[in-house]
Amino acid sequence: MRALFVALLVFTGCTVPNSDQKIDQNCTSDTWQLGTSIRALEVVSDQEIWYAGANGIVGYTLDGGATWSQDTLRLVDGSLPAFRSIAATGRAVHALTISNPAVLFRTTDSGAHWDSVYTEHHPDVFYDSMAFWDDENGIAMGDAIDGCLSIILTQDGGASWKKTPCQRLPEAMEGEAAFAASNGNIAVSDSAVWIATGGMASRIFYSSDRGHTWEVFTTPIVQGGTMTGMFSMDMLDTEHGIAWGGDWESMSDNSENKIVTHDGGESWELLTPAEGPGYCSSVQFVPNTNGQGIWAVGVPGIHRSQNGGKTWVTEQDSSFYTVRFTPDGNCVWLAGKGVISRRPVNS
Repeated sequence: MRALFVALLVFTGCTVPNSDQKIDQNCTSDTWQLGTSIRALEVVSDQEIWYAGANGIVGYTLDGGATWSQDTLRLVDGSLPAFRSIAATGRAVHALTISNPAVLFRTTDSGAHWDSVYTEHHPDVFYDSMAFWDDENGIAMGDAIDGCLSIILTQDGGASWKKTPCQRLPEAMEGEAAFAASNGNIAVSDSAVWIATGGMASRIFYSSDRGHTWEVFTTPIVQGGTMTGMFSMDMLDTEHGIAWGGDWESMSDNSENKIVTHDGGESWELLTPAEGPGYCSSVQFVPNTNGQGIWAVGVPGIHRSQNGGKTWVTEQDSSFYTVRFTPDGNCVWLAGKGVISRRPVNS
């Protein structure tokens, strides 16, 4: 009989030394070495930023980067989990581990205390991404188990979560999963949610009612290999969106790696096929640009467009896996190989 693990938190706090750069109300360029690989980044405001990474680390700043704190979360056996998902609301912050056992931690006091609010045991469990519609309703997704994607939902602000049974979900195709590359597999708008899968099949799972009923749409993005398909997506509103990925084993291939929708995800078309950047692990619209500002980042570099993806400016920097913006769209935050960076969007 397999031993049953119960999630337990061991808290270790540390403060990262202040940056030499003076922090003011303007967005200034700065970089912090934070000592863990970071693929989950949440920008709540220009002052409050959270990240989650390897070795059980969840970190944050509440003063725009003047000081940083790190918490180390452990499982009951003392092991350090890996995090690829983080989500913050006005009530709490949530961090979700990737593999068996999957554990979702929650804090309501800015990291002073963490509770385990969901635990799942299965040899194939692997959670990829998490998002909230509002302070009460949230969703997390993971790879398929027993023929369907793993979908868990909360309606009480993250205090409790329930897994959606396979009978209520579209069947996953053989080899269809998701990439825990940037906490970018889920996009939400109003009461709708879109989930991007990848691998042997790369499709969009869609719900208009916060995850209660589902349908699935095909996409023209490259797929059919274990490392192909969508790695990240973003929705401008309920109709217009973008998804990005490619082939991890052929990162320069830009023929079928970026797609857009104008009808809420029901249909997708290739964006500038065989032109522009290749593989990226994270894509985001710049707020307040009507979809014209787009950033896509990954191991090959940082790519920026100011015309809806028609043309791109590329910076050869392999440090970053994920990108997020302040709500006003003036400041961009990037995270990756042990580092977080901030800069003005128009720098």
